[in-house]
Amino acid sequence: MRAKSTPLSALLAGIIGGAMMAGCQTYDFEPVDPLAIAQTTKETVITARKSKPDVMLLVDTSGSMTLPVNPDMVVNGVQVCHRKDELGRDYICSDDVPCDTSVCPTRWSELQGAMGPFLAESGKLVRFGLTTYPAPNTATTPSAAQLCAAAAPGESVRVAIPTALDSDDDLQAHANALNTILQAIPNAGPNQPKGGTPTSGSLTFTSSLLTTDPNERDQIIILLTDGLPNCNDNNQYDGSKPECRCTVASSQCSAQASPYFRRGCLDKNASVTAVETLKGRGIKTIVIGFGAETSAGDGPSVLNEMALAGGFARACKASIDCGAGDTCDVNTGFCGRSFYQAGNREELANALKKISEQITGDEPCFIKLEPSQIPSNDKLIVVYIDGERTLAGPDTWSLGETGVTFTGSACAKLESSRPEAPISVEVRAIRQL
Repeated sequence: MRAKSTPLSALLAGIIGGAMMAGCQTYDFEPVDPLAIAQTTKETVITARKSKPDVMLLVDTSGSMTLPVNPDMVVNGVQVCHRKDELGRDYICSDDVPCDTSVCPTRWSELQGAMGPFLAESGKLVRFGLTTYPAPNTATTPSAAQLCAAAAPGESVRVAIPTALDSDDDLQAHANALNTILQAIPNAGPNQPKGGTPTSGSLTFTSSLLTTDPNERDQIIILLTDGLPNCNDNNQYDGSKPECRCTVASSQCSAQASPYFRRGCLDKNASVTAVETLKGRGIKTIVIGFGAETSAGDGPSVLNEMALAGGFARACKASIDCGAGDTCDVNTGFCGRSFYQAGNREELANALKKISEQITGDEPCFIKLEPSQIPSNDKLIVVYIDGERTLAGPDTWSLGETGVTFTGSACAKLESSRPEAPISVEVRAIRQL
């Protein structure tokens, strides 16, 4: 094994060599302050072409998705989400009387607006699929069983994960087609979002759609929901038990003859168990809450437990990492709100961007250096790629204010790396203190 000299050892070697050549001559020296220096060695193993993850988007299309994002929105002095009935009584648009999304955005229209850019930016890096729940139905007067049906084979799977595709161009085309299908789900009409939130059953079904070995590529479900899980006709609680947290009109939970006597109760335990079962199979679940119901009441508690069980909770090192109104538990390394919460298109887009950055990996052609690691000048840094010293240049690398950027053939080499054929990069620098 060869011994690589560091910049510091090279400097010291020059000083010692000069002293040896001086022999027996004598000199007078001016006293000077000693030079304080620090040496940085940063080694990084690049596996740029980690196998692209399989990600199933499990999207809530319950009736509440047609509710306004801001029911009291005012435009030019008019409450644009409010209507008047024939008696002049005020009401807010909803699934029965659809909102005009051009002036009164709904949860569904805002979700569509956020998903387009997300898929455009991440499409080439992920093998996306799309499943919606509850199961679609176009019945004029659907039964409770139809409104509460979990995702199932058939129309629920809008787009399957493309296990035969892997190239950037093919996957981006696939993501674009998926987005077209998502955008085609109307906010109003026979195919509009409707029904309840059968989360546990839909998670269990979706697990059957992720079939690749998680050791070969990440298997992930992104659950995007605006409501509390319910609709489980096998719920361990019913309306007669104090543990039943009713998610519909309370009278529908309390009447034993009601189809929501059991279905209307909060389905927390089964939903958390479904996520735990997925994790046991190596499938991670990312939880996004969208809307008022997931940000207050029972919402945060339920989605927090699901996020923690899913293996993809919001991590942190300090409270600033968690955003306004949230804190970091430094003992666990997780934010107080472990799931992603969004109230409008912009917030949802930001949440999706953060998720995308985590599931698609780091930029292979850039190595970030902390301010304390930046050398005093560009002569005091050396870079090794797979053990070979590589000089700076337009086809190799350059030093910037925040780190080392690789270009040309050097960048191409890093981008071609694989988990089974990683590339080692070592950056050594000296900084005068």
